[in-house]
Amino acid sequence: MAISAIGVGSGLPLDELLSDLRASENIALQQIKTRQADVQNRISAYGKIKSAFEAFQKAGQTLSKEGTFGAYKANTSAESFSATAETSAVSGQYNITVESLATTQTLVAQGLASRTDANGTDGVITFTFGDGSTKTLDLTGKDTSIDGIIDAINADDSLGVQATVLNDGSATPYRLMLSSTETGTDAAITQIDITGNTDGAGSPLEDLLNFGTAGSTLQEQAASNAEITVNGITITSQTNSIEDAIEGVKLNLTEANPGKIETLSITRDDSTAKSAIETFVKAYNALQGTIKSLTSYNTETQTANTLTGDSMARRIQNEAREIVNSFTSSGDVRTLSQMGITTNLTSGELTIDQEKLTAALENNLGDVQNLLTGGNGIATRLEQSAENILDANGLIAAATNGAKSISERLQEQYETTSARIDARMANYKQQFSALDGMIAEMNSLSSYLTQQMGMLENLSSGNKK
Repeated sequence: MAISAIGVGSGLPLDELLSDLRASENIALQQIKTRQADVQNRISAYGKIKSAFEAFQKAGQTLSKEGTFGAYKANTSAESFSATAETSAVSGQYNITVESLATTQTLVAQGLASRTDANGTDGVITFTFGDGSTKTLDLTGKDTSIDGIIDAINADDSLGVQATVLNDGSATPYRLMLSSTETGTDAAITQIDITGNTDGAGSPLEDLLNFGTAGSTLQEQAASNAEITVNGITITSQTNSIEDAIEGVKLNLTEANPGKIETLSITRDDSTAKSAIETFVKAYNALQGTIKSLTSYNTETQTANTLTGDSMARRIQNEAREIVNSFTSSGDVRTLSQMGITTNLTSGELTIDQEKLTAALENNLGDVQNLLTGGNGIATRLEQSAENILDANGLIAAATNGAKSISERLQEQYETTSARIDARMANYKQQFSALDGMIAEMNSLSSYLTQQMGMLENLSSGNKK
């Protein structure tokens, strides 16, 4: 609280004395603030450890992802196709020729003079496809003009057919064109049937869309299937994306080159696994470095760090070390050190011998995968440990909540202490003000008496003369 100037009446340095008393009382508040700052630093440090452990956990999860180990890559310079390989692929060399691509079917109707005039009333169009399936389009009560048919067909994605109109520039220029939405003969229309359409004399829709029966009026550009040869074996496909010709390999055909042989090689690709392992090692080292920096003690300056002596931080550090020191009971690679990953005794960090790691992945992939992601593997144990450390009721949350509770109590203590000091200073001020007034009165009385005594002395001296 503000302190007005006192001591003017008495001439004593009471205002300065009050300031000194306030500074002395505020020492207690500063001590509380220092403790609050320490607690906030501790909370922040817990957050840093949590972030580092989450990154460590994520790196472990990447190790366990399907496709991390045993990946294959497809190598080709072919112009007719591209290829991708899955983990189920097998190393091999293939000679491939793309004889033909899969194409879609188009059907073009005879020309009409108008695209907006109705083609009779009502009607149900039934499409039969190469795979034997049928789809229907009901135009009952709807527009049967070329435009109406186009709108109705394109509004129904389930038909597997798209429609548009061609203009050939003749006296009857408007020609309805139907196209299958998928390649291959199975998706091609084999027959179109019209029922319930009439203009009173016949069925204009049937005349327009007669296909697959005697007297068909639609001009067809037929669909075709893709055809390739793989090491001399002929393979056909309804689409230009072929997934079952070579085990674990997807071929995407781009152009036909009949008679031209192009090569495809499938080889093991350990780059994904190696990258995941390197990321895991970096995440572990980062976690250990974070904990080390937060718990270190400077012996030269004899100063502690934020979490020096913190049991929770030490526990997480030890758990992480135990995880990477896990081992399996069988196989040629049972520990990280046997795959080229060792602990630096000085820094505590993991280091990678790239040659040993490469050899382990090439020659003992199953053992490496079992060590890292098996039922009792390193990544599995890490995920189990993460539940105890990172969950809402885990170690870090418990330590953080405990620190927050201390911070709240310190704030309450600060407010109580501050109020008590304010009350005490108000009492001091009241007492000093009273003292100042009393001394001022005494000084005034003293001055008056001194003045009166002087006057008496002057009177006495005058009478003697």
